[in-house]
Order: sequence, then structure tokens, then C-alpha cells
Amino acid sequence: MNEDFAAVGPGWVVLLDGATAQPGVESGCRHDPAWLVRRLGGLLAARLALEGGEPLADLLAENIKAVAEQHALSCDLGNPDSPSATVAMLRRREERLDWLVLADSPVVVDVAGEVRVLRDDRVDRLPAYTAQAVREARNAPGGFWVASTRPEAAYEALTGELPVEGVRRAAVLSDGAARLVERFGVMGWAELLDLLESEGPGEVVRRTRELEAVRGGERGKRYDDATAVFVRF
Repeated sequence: MNEDFAAVGPGWVVLLDGATAQPGVESGCRHDPAWLVRRLGGLLAARLALEGGEPLADLLAENIKAVAEQHALSCDLGNPDSPSATVAMLRRREERLDWLVLADSPVVVDVAGEVRVLRDDRVDRLPAYTAQAVREARNAPGGFWVASTRPEAAYEALTGELPVEGVRRAAVLSDGAARLVERFGVMGWAELLDLLESEGPGEVVRRTRELEAVRGGERGKRYDDATAVFVRF
């Protein structure tokens, strides 16, 4: 099952990547990550479509809270292994471009030929990746932050804005769609943007799957859900 979610509207993009549940880990929740990303992603898309100017972190916090309320009576929301997801958002607001990145789904922006990668790398800097170590670091000071059951995680997201003038193109990616750069190193970010622009996300996914089949078992899971949204300005 694909645990990514993406939605696009006039002037905005939202993308979530659900964290795959680890075998044998009890989440305390009757729902899976796909349930979380569809509900949270759907609420975020609905609010972005209203064309308001609310800060993206506020928008995310409000909707994490709203989703938590949907299953508070049936699930243990205090369990640190509750379903979780990354979040990446991009929104044009008149002549400004707002962005938010929570966990490892990057936003890549081409500003007058200079490629800027807006990425939260805290999950890459954990001292260990055992189930216990990740549990202790998730949504904790000094660890990493994801969208799950705690609205305050939204205020740990990386956020910023850019002037629209000079922005040529952008991509919002799940980490699976960034593997050609981040994991396999077969191209740089500018080349990935070129590939998205010339061939589309389907070609990015195709090339990723080819490399995963050969090299995917080097570390971590062999195959990962891959979603890419490409935007021209």
C-alpha cells in the first residue's frame, strides 16, 4: 500500500509520507500510516484551497489536533509509536513563496539558476536507529519531529519564505523520490529538476525502481514509496 499523499491546487502543494510501521512494534492505534496521511493531507489541502494567509505551522498544528480528535477514543495517542508522517508544503501568497518541511521530505527550489534544497535532516543525525532509539528520539527535544498526535510538532518544522521573483521551478518530494540524489548519488538536485521538467515524475520513479532492484538492499528498505510534484513558475 502506498503511504504517500499529495495534493495540488492553484498556488499550493502539500505532500505527506507515512512512516512505515516496524514489524512487531505495537503502535497503540487501530489505524495505519495510510489512514493518517489521507486524513491529515485531506484536511491540509482543504484549508490551503481556501487561499488564507495563516502561517503554515499554525495550519499544520490545527489539523494534527483535528485528526487526533478523530481517533482519541479508540486509540492510545500517548504511544510514541503512533502512526506518523513527514509533511512538506509550498504556497504562493501574492509575491511570496511560503514553505514548510517537517522530517525528510524535501522541497527543492530553483531561484534564477541557483538550486536551494529545503530539507529537515534531523532524522539523519540520530546516534542509533534501533526501534528503541528511534522511539525515544521521535517528537522529542534533540531528536526529530513528525506529524503524529502532538500538534506542537508543527512548530518544530523548518519554515521560511522566498520572493516569487526569480523562482523558475520547484519540486516537492517524498524521500523515496529523492533517492536518485540522496541515496544512489547518480545525479544532483539540478539534474533531478531537469529530469522532472523534461520527462515528468513517472521517469523519476522508473529510474528509482531500476536502481532499487539492483542496489536497494545496501541499507534500509529496498523499495520506498516515491511521490514527486513538479511546479513551474
